[in-house]
Amino acid sequence: MTSSQPFSLTRLAFSDLRGWEIDDPRPLFSVMRQCLAHLERGKPYRTGSLGLSASDLRPLLLAAGQAEITDAASARAFFETHCIPFRIEQPEAKPGFVTAFYEPEVEVSESEESGYPFPFYRRPADLVDLDDSNRPADMPSSYAFGRERSGVIDPYPDRSDIDQGYLKGRGLEIAWARSKVDVFFTHVQGAARLRYPDGSLRRITYDGKAGHPFSPIGKLLIDRGEIRPADISMQSIRKWLAQNPAKVDEVLWHNRSYIFFREAEVDVPALGPIAAAKVPLVPGRSLAVDRLIHTFGFPFFITSDTLTHLDSGRPFARLMLALDTGSAIVGPARGDIFTGSGDAAGEMAGTVRNSADFHILIPKQAADRFGG
Repeated sequence: MTSSQPFSLTRLAFSDLRGWEIDDPRPLFSVMRQCLAHLERGKPYRTGSLGLSASDLRPLLLAAGQAEITDAASARAFFETHCIPFRIEQPEAKPGFVTAFYEPEVEVSESEESGYPFPFYRRPADLVDLDDSNRPADMPSSYAFGRERSGVIDPYPDRSDIDQGYLKGRGLEIAWARSKVDVFFTHVQGAARLRYPDGSLRRITYDGKAGHPFSPIGKLLIDRGEIRPADISMQSIRKWLAQNPAKVDEVLWHNRSYIFFREAEVDVPALGPIAAAKVPLVPGRSLAVDRLIHTFGFPFFITSDTLTHLDSGRPFARLMLALDTGSAIVGPARGDIFTGSGDAAGEMAGTVRNSADFHILIPKQAADRFGG
Protein backbone atom coordinates (compact mmCIF):
# COMPACT_ATOMS: atom_id res chain seq x y z
CA MET A 1 0.00 0.00 0.00
CA THR A 2 1.13 3.55 -0.66
CA SER A 3 0.32 6.65 1.31
CA SER A 4 1.82 9.98 2.20
CA GLN A 5 1.71 8.74 5.79
CA PRO A 6 3.19 5.29 6.63
CA PHE A 7 0.95 2.81 8.40
CA SER A 8 0.20 -0.89 8.51
CA LEU A 9 -2.72 -3.20 9.22
CA THR A 10 -2.82 -5.87 11.92
CA ARG A 11 -5.42 -8.61 11.69
CA LEU A 12 -7.60 -9.09 14.77
CA ALA A 13 -10.54 -11.18 15.88
CA PHE A 14 -13.85 -9.52 16.70
CA SER A 15 -13.30 -10.60 20.29
CA ASP A 16 -10.27 -8.27 20.32
CA LEU A 17 -12.48 -5.21 19.70
CA ARG A 18 -13.27 -3.53 23.01
CA GLY A 19 -16.98 -2.83 23.22
CA TRP A 20 -17.93 -4.80 20.11
CA GLU A 21 -20.12 -7.17 22.09
CA ILE A 22 -22.50 -4.38 23.14
CA ASP A 23 -22.57 -2.31 19.96
CA ASP A 24 -25.77 -2.11 17.91
CA PRO A 25 -24.87 -1.51 14.25
CA ARG A 26 -28.41 -1.92 12.90
CA PRO A 27 -28.59 1.73 11.68
CA LEU A 28 -25.89 0.94 9.10
CA PHE A 29 -27.96 -1.44 7.00
CA SER A 30 -30.29 1.10 5.41
CA VAL A 31 -27.41 3.35 4.40
CA MET A 32 -25.42 0.37 3.07
CA ARG A 33 -28.37 -0.33 0.75
CA GLN A 34 -28.23 3.27 -0.41
CA CYS A 35 -24.48 2.95 -1.06
CA LEU A 36 -25.22 -0.11 -3.19
CA ALA A 37 -27.89 1.79 -5.13
CA HIS A 38 -25.34 4.51 -5.83
CA LEU A 39 -22.79 1.96 -7.09
CA GLU A 40 -25.41 0.28 -9.28
CA ARG A 41 -25.96 3.59 -11.02
CA GLY A 42 -22.45 3.10 -12.35
CA LYS A 43 -20.64 5.59 -10.15
CA PRO A 44 -17.94 3.73 -8.20
CA TYR A 45 -16.27 5.37 -5.24
CA ARG A 46 -12.68 6.39 -5.85
CA THR A 47 -10.16 3.86 -4.58
CA GLY A 48 -7.90 5.21 -1.85
CA SER A 49 -4.21 4.42 -1.54
CA LEU A 50 -4.97 1.56 0.86
CA GLY A 51 -6.14 -0.28 -2.25
CA LEU A 52 -9.69 -1.21 -1.28
CA SER A 53 -12.05 -0.62 -4.18
CA ALA A 54 -15.78 -0.35 -4.73
CA SER A 55 -15.56 -3.85 -6.26
CA ASP A 56 -14.20 -5.13 -2.95
CA LEU A 57 -17.10 -3.45 -1.14
CA ARG A 58 -19.95 -4.52 -3.43
CA PRO A 59 -20.37 -8.14 -2.15
CA LEU A 60 -20.72 -6.85 1.41
CA LEU A 61 -23.35 -4.34 0.34
CA LEU A 62 -25.23 -6.99 -1.63
CA ALA A 63 -25.25 -9.29 1.38
CA ALA A 64 -26.46 -6.47 3.62
CA GLY A 65 -29.40 -5.89 1.30
CA GLN A 66 -30.45 -9.52 1.61
CA ALA A 67 -29.76 -9.97 5.33
CA GLU A 68 -32.53 -10.47 7.88
CA ILE A 69 -31.47 -8.29 10.78
CA THR A 70 -33.76 -8.61 13.78
CA ASP A 71 -31.67 -7.31 16.66
CA ALA A 72 -28.21 -6.03 17.63
CA ALA A 73 -26.80 -9.54 17.90
CA SER A 74 -27.82 -10.48 14.37
CA ALA A 75 -26.37 -7.20 13.08
CA ARG A 76 -23.02 -7.96 14.72
CA ALA A 77 -23.17 -11.56 13.46
CA PHE A 78 -23.57 -10.29 9.91
CA PHE A 79 -20.27 -8.41 10.06
CA GLU A 80 -18.57 -11.30 11.87
CA THR A 81 -19.63 -13.57 8.99
CA HIS A 82 -18.61 -11.30 6.15
CA CYS A 83 -15.63 -9.26 7.41
CA ILE A 84 -12.26 -9.45 9.13
CA PRO A 85 -11.22 -6.57 11.40
CA PHE A 86 -7.79 -4.97 11.05
CA ARG A 87 -6.31 -2.38 13.39
CA ILE A 88 -4.68 0.58 11.67
CA GLU A 89 -1.15 0.86 13.09
CA GLN A 90 0.76 4.13 12.86
CA PRO A 91 4.51 4.57 13.43
CA GLU A 92 5.69 4.59 17.06
CA ALA A 93 2.26 3.34 18.17
CA LYS A 94 0.81 6.81 17.59
CA PRO A 95 -2.92 6.70 18.37
CA GLY A 96 -5.59 7.79 15.97
CA PHE A 97 -7.58 10.97 16.52
CA VAL A 98 -11.27 11.83 16.24
CA THR A 99 -13.18 15.06 16.12
CA ALA A 100 -16.87 15.52 15.31
CA PHE A 101 -19.06 17.59 13.04
CA TYR A 102 -22.76 18.35 12.82
CA GLU A 103 -25.37 20.11 10.73
CA PRO A 104 -26.12 23.52 12.27
CA GLU A 105 -29.58 25.05 12.23
CA VAL A 106 -29.37 28.73 11.34
CA GLU A 107 -32.06 31.42 11.47
CA VAL A 108 -32.23 33.12 8.07
CA SER A 109 -34.26 35.43 5.87
CA GLU A 110 -35.01 35.01 2.16
CA SER A 111 -33.91 38.58 1.54
CA GLU A 112 -31.29 40.97 2.85
CA GLU A 113 -32.94 43.07 5.51
CA SER A 114 -32.30 44.62 8.88
CA GLY A 115 -30.79 42.02 11.15
CA TYR A 116 -29.94 39.61 8.32
CA PRO A 117 -26.85 41.01 6.52
CA PHE A 118 -24.67 37.91 5.98
CA PRO A 119 -25.29 35.74 2.88
CA PHE A 120 -24.86 32.08 2.05
CA TYR A 121 -23.71 31.90 -1.57
CA ARG A 122 -24.40 29.48 -4.38
CA ARG A 123 -21.48 28.29 -6.49
CA PRO A 124 -20.41 31.06 -8.89
CA ALA A 125 -20.09 30.42 -12.61
CA ASP A 126 -16.42 31.44 -12.71
CA LEU A 127 -15.41 28.72 -10.21
CA VAL A 128 -13.91 25.73 -12.02
CA ASP A 129 -12.71 22.32 -10.86
CA LEU A 130 -8.99 21.79 -11.28
CA ASP A 131 -6.96 18.69 -12.06
CA ASP A 132 -3.58 18.00 -13.61
CA SER A 133 -4.92 18.83 -17.06
CA ASN A 134 -5.91 22.44 -16.36
CA ARG A 135 -4.14 23.50 -13.14
CA PRO A 136 -1.61 26.29 -13.82
CA ALA A 137 1.99 25.21 -13.26
CA ASP A 138 2.51 27.86 -10.57
CA MET A 139 -0.59 26.82 -8.57
CA PRO A 140 -0.10 24.29 -5.73
CA SER A 141 -1.49 20.81 -6.38
CA SER A 142 -3.65 21.18 -3.26
CA TYR A 143 -5.90 23.62 -5.12
CA ALA A 144 -8.89 21.67 -6.44
CA PHE A 145 -10.74 24.83 -7.56
CA GLY A 146 -9.79 28.04 -9.30
CA ARG A 147 -11.23 31.03 -11.15
CA GLU A 148 -11.52 31.07 -14.94
CA ARG A 149 -11.74 34.39 -16.77
CA SER A 150 -11.43 34.57 -20.56
CA GLY A 151 -9.76 31.19 -20.62
CA VAL A 152 -7.20 32.09 -17.94
CA ILE A 153 -7.23 30.24 -14.61
CA ASP A 154 -5.95 31.77 -11.39
CA PRO A 155 -6.67 31.36 -7.65
CA TYR A 156 -10.19 32.27 -6.61
CA PRO A 157 -10.66 35.25 -4.28
CA ASP A 158 -10.49 34.17 -0.65
CA ARG A 159 -12.72 34.66 2.41
CA SER A 160 -11.59 38.24 2.98
CA ASP A 161 -12.30 39.22 -0.63
CA ILE A 162 -15.72 37.57 -0.67
CA ASP A 163 -16.75 38.98 2.71
CA GLN A 164 -15.84 42.44 1.40
CA GLY A 165 -18.11 42.16 -1.62
CA TYR A 166 -16.45 40.21 -4.44
CA LEU A 167 -19.69 38.29 -5.20
CA LYS A 168 -22.17 41.02 -4.32
CA GLY A 169 -24.68 41.81 -7.04
CA ARG A 170 -24.45 38.47 -8.89
CA GLY A 171 -27.69 37.09 -7.50
CA LEU A 172 -25.96 34.12 -5.87
CA GLU A 173 -27.43 34.59 -2.39
CA ILE A 174 -29.45 31.63 -1.11
CA ALA A 175 -30.41 33.27 2.18
CA TRP A 176 -29.12 35.80 4.70
CA ALA A 177 -28.14 35.02 8.30
CA ARG A 178 -27.99 37.18 11.43
CA SER A 179 -24.42 36.26 12.33
CA LYS A 180 -21.19 36.18 10.37
CA VAL A 181 -19.92 33.63 12.89
CA ASP A 182 -22.89 31.35 12.12
CA VAL A 183 -22.04 31.57 8.43
CA PHE A 184 -18.39 30.79 9.17
CA PHE A 185 -19.16 27.71 11.23
CA THR A 186 -21.60 26.51 8.58
CA HIS A 187 -18.66 26.67 6.16
CA VAL A 188 -16.61 24.59 8.59
CA GLN A 189 -19.37 21.98 8.87
CA GLY A 190 -20.16 22.00 5.14
CA ALA A 191 -23.97 22.01 5.46
CA ALA A 192 -26.83 23.51 7.47
CA ARG A 193 -30.55 23.49 8.00
CA LEU A 194 -32.00 26.94 7.41
CA ARG A 195 -34.93 28.06 9.56
CA TYR A 196 -37.03 30.78 7.88
CA PRO A 197 -39.26 33.28 9.71
CA ASP A 198 -42.41 31.34 8.75
CA GLY A 199 -41.00 28.23 10.46
CA SER A 200 -40.18 26.39 7.25
CA LEU A 201 -36.98 24.38 7.16
CA ARG A 202 -34.67 23.94 4.17
CA ARG A 203 -31.16 22.65 3.75
CA ILE A 204 -27.96 23.84 2.12
CA THR A 205 -25.11 21.50 1.40
CA TYR A 206 -21.59 21.74 0.00
CA ASP A 207 -21.22 22.59 -3.69
CA GLY A 208 -17.57 23.60 -4.01
CA LYS A 209 -15.07 25.93 -2.40
CA ALA A 210 -12.72 28.74 -3.31
CA GLY A 211 -9.82 26.31 -3.17
CA HIS A 212 -7.55 27.88 -0.58
CA PRO A 213 -6.21 25.66 2.24
CA PHE A 214 -8.28 25.25 5.38
CA SER A 215 -6.54 27.07 8.24
CA PRO A 216 -8.15 26.38 11.63
CA ILE A 217 -8.81 29.48 13.67
CA GLY A 218 -8.63 27.42 16.86
CA LYS A 219 -4.94 26.82 16.25
CA LEU A 220 -4.47 30.54 15.59
CA LEU A 221 -6.07 31.42 18.93
CA ILE A 222 -3.96 28.81 20.73
CA ASP A 223 -0.76 30.09 19.11
CA ARG A 224 -1.63 33.63 20.19
CA GLY A 225 -2.30 32.52 23.75
CA GLU A 226 -5.96 33.52 23.59
CA ILE A 227 -7.31 30.05 24.46
CA ARG A 228 -5.46 27.27 26.26
CA PRO A 229 -4.98 24.07 24.21
CA ALA A 230 -6.89 22.08 26.85
CA ASP A 231 -9.88 24.43 26.49
CA ILE A 232 -10.14 24.63 22.70
CA SER A 233 -13.55 23.70 21.32
CA MET A 234 -16.18 25.17 19.05
CA GLN A 235 -17.88 26.55 22.14
CA SER A 236 -14.75 28.25 23.48
CA ILE A 237 -13.96 29.72 20.05
CA ARG A 238 -17.50 31.11 19.73
CA LYS A 239 -17.25 32.61 23.21
CA TRP A 240 -13.95 34.31 22.39
CA LEU A 241 -15.36 35.73 19.14
CA ALA A 242 -18.41 37.07 20.99
CA GLN A 243 -16.14 38.76 23.53
CA ASN A 244 -13.85 40.27 20.88
CA PRO A 245 -16.12 41.66 18.13
CA ALA A 246 -13.47 44.06 16.82
CA LYS A 247 -11.19 41.10 16.03
CA VAL A 248 -13.76 38.82 14.38
CA ASP A 249 -12.98 39.66 10.76
CA GLU A 250 -9.23 39.40 11.17
CA VAL A 251 -9.52 36.00 12.88
CA LEU A 252 -12.08 34.56 10.47
CA TRP A 253 -10.11 35.79 7.47
CA HIS A 254 -7.14 33.76 8.71
CA ASN A 255 -9.05 30.80 7.25
CA ARG A 256 -8.98 31.76 3.57
CA SER A 257 -11.10 28.76 2.57
CA TYR A 258 -14.64 29.68 1.51
CA ILE A 259 -17.52 27.26 0.87
CA PHE A 260 -20.34 27.50 -1.68
CA PHE A 261 -23.66 25.74 -1.27
CA ARG A 262 -26.60 24.32 -3.14
CA GLU A 263 -30.14 24.02 -1.87
CA ALA A 264 -31.62 20.68 -0.87
CA GLU A 265 -34.77 19.41 0.80
CA VAL A 266 -35.01 18.00 4.31
CA ASP A 267 -36.64 14.77 3.15
CA VAL A 268 -35.98 12.72 6.30
CA PRO A 269 -35.51 14.98 9.34
CA ALA A 270 -33.76 12.21 11.31
CA LEU A 271 -30.97 11.98 8.73
CA GLY A 272 -28.21 14.41 7.89
CA PRO A 273 -27.31 15.93 4.53
CA ILE A 274 -26.14 14.03 1.47
CA ALA A 275 -22.45 13.36 2.03
CA ALA A 276 -19.47 12.96 -0.30
CA ALA A 277 -20.46 9.30 -0.67
CA LYS A 278 -23.76 10.52 -2.22
CA VAL A 279 -25.92 9.10 0.57
CA PRO A 280 -27.42 10.77 3.67
CA LEU A 281 -25.36 10.90 6.84
CA VAL A 282 -26.64 8.78 9.73
CA PRO A 283 -26.16 10.54 13.09
CA GLY A 284 -23.63 8.79 15.29
CA ARG A 285 -22.80 6.21 12.61
CA SER A 286 -21.20 8.23 9.81
CA LEU A 287 -17.49 8.96 9.65
CA ALA A 288 -15.51 11.41 7.56
CA VAL A 289 -12.13 9.97 6.54
CA ASP A 290 -9.12 10.85 4.42
CA ARG A 291 -10.36 9.94 0.95
CA LEU A 292 -6.84 9.84 -0.44
CA ILE A 293 -6.26 6.77 1.75
CA HIS A 294 -9.66 5.23 2.38
CA THR A 295 -12.59 4.38 0.12
CA PHE A 296 -16.13 5.44 0.92
CA GLY A 297 -18.60 2.83 2.14
CA PHE A 298 -16.24 0.68 4.20
CA PRO A 299 -17.03 -0.03 7.88
CA PHE A 300 -14.76 1.23 10.67
CA PHE A 301 -14.98 0.26 14.32
CA ILE A 302 -13.79 3.23 16.38
CA THR A 303 -12.94 3.01 20.07
CA SER A 304 -11.89 5.77 22.45
CA ASP A 305 -11.59 5.37 26.21
CA THR A 306 -11.55 9.15 26.73
CA LEU A 307 -14.54 9.98 24.52
CA THR A 308 -17.43 9.35 26.88
CA HIS A 309 -19.97 12.15 26.50
CA LEU A 310 -21.54 10.72 23.34
CA ASP A 311 -22.63 7.55 25.15
CA SER A 312 -23.75 8.70 28.59
CA GLY A 313 -20.35 8.21 30.19
CA ARG A 314 -19.42 4.96 28.46
CA PRO A 315 -16.24 4.85 26.36
CA PHE A 316 -16.99 5.32 22.67
CA ALA A 317 -17.11 2.03 20.73
CA ARG A 318 -19.16 2.04 17.53
CA LEU A 319 -19.21 0.57 14.07
CA MET A 320 -19.44 3.37 11.51
CA LEU A 321 -19.39 3.81 7.75
CA ALA A 322 -16.90 6.02 5.91
CA LEU A 323 -19.29 8.36 4.10
CA ASP A 324 -17.64 11.77 4.03
CA THR A 325 -14.34 13.60 3.96
CA GLY A 326 -12.94 17.00 4.86
CA SER A 327 -9.86 19.10 4.25
CA ALA A 328 -8.84 18.81 7.92
CA ILE A 329 -9.21 15.01 7.91
CA VAL A 330 -5.73 13.84 6.99
CA GLY A 331 -4.12 10.51 7.84
CA PRO A 332 -4.97 6.81 8.01
CA ALA A 333 -6.33 6.93 11.58
CA ARG A 334 -8.09 10.28 11.50
CA GLY A 335 -11.86 10.60 11.54
CA ASP A 336 -14.70 13.05 12.01
CA ILE A 337 -17.88 11.72 13.65
CA PHE A 338 -21.24 13.09 12.47
CA THR A 339 -23.34 13.76 15.58
CA GLY A 340 -26.56 14.93 13.89
CA SER A 341 -28.42 18.19 13.29
CA GLY A 342 -29.25 21.18 15.47
CA ASP A 343 -27.93 22.75 18.63
CA ALA A 344 -27.82 19.59 20.74
CA ALA A 345 -25.74 17.85 18.10
CA GLY A 346 -23.47 20.89 17.99
CA GLU A 347 -22.95 20.74 21.75
CA MET A 348 -21.89 17.10 21.41
CA ALA A 349 -19.64 17.70 18.42
CA GLY A 350 -17.90 20.83 19.63
CA THR A 351 -15.85 19.17 22.36
CA VAL A 352 -14.78 15.97 20.58
CA ARG A 353 -10.98 15.97 20.30
CA ASN A 354 -9.91 12.52 21.43
CA SER A 355 -7.33 9.83 20.83
CA ALA A 356 -8.92 6.75 19.31
CA ASP A 357 -8.17 3.32 17.89
CA PHE A 358 -9.21 2.74 14.29
CA HIS A 359 -10.20 -0.68 12.98
CA ILE A 360 -11.27 -1.22 9.40
CA LEU A 361 -13.53 -4.16 8.57
CA ILE A 362 -12.41 -5.69 5.28
CA PRO A 363 -14.71 -8.08 3.40
CA LYS A 364 -13.31 -11.60 3.59
CA GLN A 365 -12.80 -12.02 -0.14
CA ALA A 366 -10.44 -9.01 -0.12
CA ALA A 367 -8.81 -9.57 3.26
CA ASP A 368 -6.15 -12.02 2.03
CA ARG A 369 -4.41 -9.10 0.29
CA PHE A 370 -3.79 -7.62 3.74
CA GLY A 371 -2.66 -10.73 5.55
CA GLY A 372 -6.16 -12.07 6.12
